[in-house]
Amino acid sequence: MDAPALLAAIPSPARGVWHLGPLPVRAYALCIIAGIIVAVVMTQRRWAAAGGRRDDVVDVAIWAVPFGIAGGRIYHVLTDPELYFARGRDPVRALYIWDGGLGIWGAIALGALGAWIGCRRLGISLPSFADAAAPGVAVAEAVGRLGNYFNQELYGRPTSLPWALRIDPQHRPAATPDIALYHPVFLYEALWCLGVAALVVWAQRRFGLVRGQVFALCVAAYTVGRAGVELLRVDTANHVLGLRLNTFTCAIVFAGAVTVFWLSRSRSRSRTSLTS
Repeated sequence: MDAPALLAAIPSPARGVWHLGPLPVRAYALCIIAGIIVAVVMTQRRWAAAGGRRDDVVDVAIWAVPFGIAGGRIYHVLTDPELYFARGRDPVRALYIWDGGLGIWGAIALGALGAWIGCRRLGISLPSFADAAAPGVAVAEAVGRLGNYFNQELYGRPTSLPWALRIDPQHRPAATPDIALYHPVFLYEALWCLGVAALVVWAQRRFGLVRGQVFALCVAAYTVGRAGVELLRVDTANHVLGLRLNTFTCAIVFAGAVTVFWLSRSRSRSRTSLTS
């Protein structure tokens, strides 16, 4: 049953969509756009501080952003196909990115491909550019998670903690329709991402990381927190050996990021040019 009214809790937004005449304005989309803008601005400052041109960031983002959005959606649909292609489902909804459902792993994979294309066209180093972008990408993920808040999604198991998230009945899991309070997993991940951004900035200054290592550290650190988030989530997901699929993805990506970090360490520290 619902917790007593006096229990402290984070209220969910009453709505996530507003209408300007016939035009729907969706909080989820606004959060994604805000995250992209924050990432671009932060990357411009870091790229210019490293000796690059600020305009390079926008030129690369023109490729990286659409690739990243497409990759995020493709990953989500491929890992949860029953949400769109099972009997009684509408396959066209696989295209409705405004309803939520952008997998970070696909976004990073295809976003990196788009960034590579942009960097190659400009003749600049992708590892150096990725290092400049790393903190901004982490902060963008944190901002984007606010979109999940407006959609009343990405929450965890029921809880009575003071910072529990109150979920409206229509958004609750089928297994717990009478329970109102849940872990605010979107908030946990957002705070973790902000911590990751601070970590990589500090580590770069403290240890003089070579190119490629900053982004690798960012990805590795993110996967640790994301694995913890996956253990709390209760939304529908495919499982492998009793664990959510994304938990295994975290392990694989973590191993890859650590490998890249180590291989980058073995490169000559004299290679500091921003050109490819």
